Amino acid sequence: MMNWGNYRNDLMARVGELGKLSPDSVGGYLMASGAGAKTAHLDEKTRQLISLAVAVTTRCDGCISVHSQKAVENGATREEIAEALGVAIAMNTGAALVYSARALDAVGEASQGKAAAE
Repeated sequence: MMNWGNYRNDLMARVGELGKLSPDSVGGYLMASGAGAKTAHLDEKTRQLISLAVAVTTRCDGCISVHSQKAVENGATREEIAEALGVAIAMNTGAALVYSARALDAVGEASQGKAAAE
């Protein structure tokens, strides 16, 4: 599907370029990214599993590339990663369910407006 190592290397080079052009933007990202590690309530493996699941829900290939490598480096097993990805799948399905209910509500309102106009 993709050579994730090459993609990650190319991405990091582009991020480095962006960092030179806009150091505060990249610095702000790095500060936010590292904030959780400072509290130490979650271990790094857990943070990487969460990051990977969120990467899937936000459809960020670069995030998938980085956080899959970091999850493995921090001891996450294929089975743990699959479970985290299962949570991502459930969350996306849940969001579709909630927004389907919202869509039906909008349709109901539109139908009432149409009936009132007739």
